[in-house]
Amino acid sequence: MIHFDTTIGLGLAWVLTAATLAAQVGTVPAIDRLELRGVRAQTLPYEGREALRLIEVDASRRGGLAVLRGVTFTNGTIALDVAGRRGPNAVPADRGFIGVAFRTRASGDTYEYIYLRPDNGRADDQVRRNHSTQYASQPDYDFDRLRKEAPERYESYVDLEPGAWTPMRIEVADRTARLFVHGASQPALVVTDLKLGTEGGGVALWIGPGTEGFFANVRVTPAP
Repeated sequence: MIHFDTTIGLGLAWVLTAATLAAQVGTVPAIDRLELRGVRAQTLPYEGREALRLIEVDASRRGGLAVLRGVTFTNGTIALDVAGRRGPNAVPADRGFIGVAFRTRASGDTYEYIYLRPDNGRADDQVRRNHSTQYASQPDYDFDRLRKEAPERYESYVDLEPGAWTPMRIEVADRTARLFVHGASQPALVVTDLKLGTEGGGVALWIGPGTEGFFANVRVTPAP
């Protein structure tokens, strides 16, 4: 199937298939292209670029999603720049959690996701450093279950700074996902047993509890 690139303003872009080309919106603000779940969104300049800002509004969800309308994803690449930091409602255990959910289901409660913990990247505690990246899956495999059942298997270290722009890329092929950070040629995290199998779904920008998150240059490229 032929793929088309469309830039939708505010530094955000993604690849649309021919079936979704009708949803192309040119320079319409990206906020109008999102389905918000548990977050509030606005666009504003941040650290030298135009960005989409997400902040949690429903603490009972323990994070939130901004789903990209009209995007379907099974295998391929998701690339974006993120900047996560502790927000106004953060508690001591919060780490500025920020990342991407993929193969999301229509209910909004089932998805795979990979995220960063910017507050951990340069911590003095080595154990915290080792928890800088994370894979998890909702609703059955959140981070604490995975950490208890398979310590260190679904998280790893990468250098991060709270609030700093950080390029990240996720490559997904069937049940394997690889996370690349800072343009590195080797992945910081490799997951070979994605918990939801190989069924496709949506793509969403994700923040965790107590986070103020910024997103720019979002690109979704389905595999041919």
